[in-house]
Order: sequence, then C-alpha cells, then structure tokens
Amino acid sequence: MTSDASMLAVLKNQLDSLKQQQLWRRRWNTETPSAPRMQVEGRELIAFCSNDYLGLANHPDVLKVDGEAAIEHGMAYPMGARMMSGHTKYHEQLESECAEFVGKEKAYLLNFGYQGILSTIDSLVSKNDIIVYDVDAHACIIDGVRLHMGKRFTYKHNDVESLEKNLDRATKMAEQTGGGILVISEGVFGMRGEQGKLKEIAALKKKYNFRFLVDDAHGFGTLGKTGAGAGEEQGVQDDIDVYFATFAKSMAGTGAFIAADKEIIDYLKYNLRSQMFAKSLQMQLVVGARKRLEMLKTMPELKNKLWENVNALQSGLKERGFDIGTTQSCVTPVYLKGSIPEAMALVKDLRENFGIFCSIVVYPVIPKGLILLRLIPTATHTIEDVQITLDAFDAIRARLENGTYQRLSAAVMAAMGE
Repeated sequence: MTSDASMLAVLKNQLDSLKQQQLWRRRWNTETPSAPRMQVEGRELIAFCSNDYLGLANHPDVLKVDGEAAIEHGMAYPMGARMMSGHTKYHEQLESECAEFVGKEKAYLLNFGYQGILSTIDSLVSKNDIIVYDVDAHACIIDGVRLHMGKRFTYKHNDVESLEKNLDRATKMAEQTGGGILVISEGVFGMRGEQGKLKEIAALKKKYNFRFLVDDAHGFGTLGKTGAGAGEEQGVQDDIDVYFATFAKSMAGTGAFIAADKEIIDYLKYNLRSQMFAKSLQMQLVVGARKRLEMLKTMPELKNKLWENVNALQSGLKERGFDIGTTQSCVTPVYLKGSIPEAMALVKDLRENFGIFCSIVVYPVIPKGLILLRLIPTATHTIEDVQITLDAFDAIRARLENGTYQRLSAAVMAAMGE
C-alpha cells in the first residue's frame, strides 16, 4: 500500500465507525433564508439554530441596504489587503462606531469571527508570554492558543479559584521569561449559555498583572442595558483590555471586530496576519454592518422582544421539569439522559415529526450518557412557536423515557449489520 492509500483506508475505517455509532451527521439543505420558520428539504421547521438573535437577517430595512450596497459596490471592492491596497472611509466609520458602542478607544475590522479571534490571540503573545484560558473555551480560542509557542494553562470552567492557582503559576513563569500574561474568557459560553465570570476575573487585576481578552460573540447585542455585551451587563466593560465580537449572530452578517486601547489596535493592524495578508472586508458587508449596528443602537424593542421570547421558553421548560442548566443568556440548553444512538433517533423525530430544528450535542463534547439540545430563540419567534416547542419537548422526553428511541436505534444498528 502507498502512504496515500493507507491514509484513505484509515479515514474510511473512521467514517465507517462513525456511521455504525450513528454519529454520522449529514448537512441539511435549507431552501429559504434564515428565519424562525424555514423550509428544509421540503418541510417547514421551527428553527432554533440560526443565531439570528435580533431577527435582522430578513428585516426589510436590512435587505434594502444590503441590496443597494451590492448593486453599487459589487463583491470585489475594495480589492486587495488593506495594508497594501487601502480601504474606504466606510471601513473607518464602522470601526469608530463599533468602538464607541462597546466603550473602547479604537476598533479594527476582521473578515471573519473564527479566523479573527484565532489570529488575534496569535498576534497578542510572544513565546515568552503565558496564556491562561477557560477549559470550555470555543474551538476558535483553542485553535488560537495552539499557535502559541510559549506556555499555556487552562483553568476549570468559570472557576475563579482554579484561575487564581494558574495565575500564580503563570506569574512565576513570566518573571523567569520576562513575558506577560493573557487571560481569555468568553462573555457567554455558547453551549451552556453561562456568562463568563468577567467581574470576578477583572477583580483579580488588583492582585495579578495580566491583560484580559473576552470573546463576546453571544453577548454582543443581547446583554447589557444598551446591548454592548456581557461586560456591560456585569459592569466591568472598562476592565476588559481586548474585546471581541462577531457580526455573525446578533448582527446577522459576516465579519467581526476587535476593540481596545489605541496602542493595542495600532499594534494589531501591523501584526494581525489574518488581516494583513487577506483581502479587505467587502464594501457591501461594511455598509450592511453599519445599518445593522445603527438598528441595534436605536431599536431597543428588538432586544426586548428577544428576551420576551427567551423568558417564555426558559420559564416554560423549567415549569415542565426540564433541566436547562445554569444559563444566564439567550442560549437555552436542554439536558436529557440517553445514549448517542438514542440522541440521533430523538433529534430525527424532533425534526421530522414535530417540526423543530435545533442543534444537538453529545459525547465527547459533553459526558457520556447526556444529550444536550441547544435552542437559540430570536426576536422574530412567536409565543406560538414557543408553545409548539414546549409541547414537542414533552413528547420526545416521554418517548425517550419509555424506550422508543432505544428500540429505534437498535433497529437501525441491526439493519446496518445485515
């Protein structure tokens, strides 16, 4: 066998194993734009997986601006990387508006959220620096930390005592290397819905010398009096040294930004590899983002309606005895007990027979024997949508408990073995 053939054989065995465990998940073809009710392969489903928190994806004012910008500017302008080919006054205006909104001195646009935070982490630290980050951090943070050539430590999820122990270790190490310390948390952890303990982490600055980076992808636009995020919600926005948010959730767009003191942003402009060596954010996306941010700032009714739906869904689930963990955000996890094959049968039933489309999480992301169904309510869901969902969850829980999904999964396994 050649090495290529050996690699293909290994990949095929892994794929077969996934299918046998019913872990193989196909990608669904959506046939209508993101909305509370979507057409998915010929079936209308109530969708709780779009992250379109404020319902801006199909708002007529947003679609109008997006369409006009596409006609005027196309997909190409501006061509080339900003450092080499320049940008526009609209890029600068959007950066100023983002910085002002989150209470920072300056901001810098990023083409994508995942790529942007990854590259930001890489740019902020040298081999002499130490990173300390929450063990439950999002994959983009983990990938950014992996690029770091120096030391890195994880602390137990939202455990300030664990963080302090690791800060002690990091401080001793930094004294030897002459480097600094970067602490990373999320504003809202996207699976569990818990807010990061930003207030408690910020308080540790009185005892330790570190910079604090917060990925607030799920908090931006949904938390805080003005929607400026988890830092505003907890009253510690000024203590966040580097603030990151994406346009892909509450802004229903593409792109992201990083906000901080002028000195940090000026440094990142010349060191953020994902932006220095990549094409500038397209004009139509910039114009569209400015309109979305304006609506976020001037239409508080969007966030109010979002939380009306969130509270209805979360209180309804709790009243019916469902475990939704310790969520402190719009992210609504529902924990059930069952095997992976049961989980696959359950989510298929939920989609095909009850018309609910949501995310499912199983081992190894969460412990064996647990099933996590994640619901993301939006401002454009209705109370009727919520009621239908609550009734559907009652039904699937009953089927899980009476062994229906266990029998279905066993039948599938037997058929695959024939």
